[in-house]
Amino acid sequence: MTALEADAALPALEAVGLTVHFGGIVALADVSFAVPSGSIVGLVGPNGAGKSTAFAVLSGLLKPQAGRVVLGGIDVTSTTPQARARRGLARTFQHPELFAGLSVRDHLVLADRMRHDRARVWRDLFLAGSLRQPPPGEGERVDALLELLGIRNLAERPVDGLPLGTSRLVEVARALANGPTVLLLDEPLSGLGGREAEALGEVLRHAVADRHIAMVLVEHDVPMILRLCSSIFVLDFGELIASGTPDEIRGNSAVQAAYLGDADSSPTEAR
Repeated sequence: MTALEADAALPALEAVGLTVHFGGIVALADVSFAVPSGSIVGLVGPNGAGKSTAFAVLSGLLKPQAGRVVLGGIDVTSTTPQARARRGLARTFQHPELFAGLSVRDHLVLADRMRHDRARVWRDLFLAGSLRQPPPGEGERVDALLELLGIRNLAERPVDGLPLGTSRLVEVARALANGPTVLLLDEPLSGLGGREAEALGEVLRHAVADRHIAMVLVEHDVPMILRLCSSIFVLDFGELIASGTPDEIRGNSAVQAAYLGDADSSPTEAR
């Protein structure tokens, strides 16, 4: 195996023996999982299972008492969220965090410049005017993302007042503009109707195929997770109680008892 092939075989993201406790409460207990490139992986479990803690550790907002976070073969456990972002980790949040007054395109432009010309972003913000002077290639990259996520017709619209589903698309597009190798999505389907959730799920599949990135979803929409993800990891009381393909998770009696219930229920019923 060549060095290039070995690098390609590395998981995009690994959690290795993550352990977090708050006083006497164990939030994560020796949790390990790997996320391959070009895949969508689900991280699920009931409320209080440790999903949010796991995301905080993966993104660098929380340091574990034990264990490691490995990004593209590099141990990043002791690095900041900003350092992880520079290495290719991006995330979204349960409630979209967009900048009021900026257009959809402006959000993608700023994210693109954070990747390609960080100093220019500060000039954009504080000296004004340079948003109207795009560097070479920026317009093509932004247009490609708008097209990929199906929001090109909204490019010039201010984000204020956009429907929730569209706001989530903008946040995903902004994250992709940073050129991530791994994207953490925190309940991207929360608050969406069945049709909106299906549309966003299709966009996520398309983005993974187009960019060959890894996505990790924390999500409560069980039927969608079972349809969308190639592998699923199930947490309960901070422990990893199961992992496998959707069919394996669907048929796991421990997962049924802890979380899934009727996995064939509608997305609305499953929330």
